[in-house]
Amino acid sequence: MPEILETLMLVCFGISWPLTVYKSYKAGTAKGMSRPFILLIMCGYVAGITAKIMSGNVNYVLVAYIINLLIVSTDLVVYYRNRHLDRLRENEEKGKAIKAVGEKA
Repeated sequence: MPEILETLMLVCFGISWPLTVYKSYKAGTAKGMSRPFILLIMCGYVAGITAKIMSGNVNYVLVAYIINLLIVSTDLVVYYRNRHLDRLRENEEKGKAIKAVGEKA
């Protein structure tokens, strides 16, 4: 029974993560995303996986941990992609501002 409840918890989280990754990707910006939060969640999943392996309690629940870790890792990749897009937009805006100042002179 404990494994079933643990799996249910992981499935609930597992349903949420793909939605978060999709929304982050579609937003195209890292604003509102938190790298420390993503890393903290990843550490939690790594701890859960390590605990399962060290206790010798390797079962189907481990698969849910691994899938969730992979999805959250994808969110981290999306974070860096979005941060790159933010920087490109900022540089483009700076370039336009410099060009506008040069045209006024």
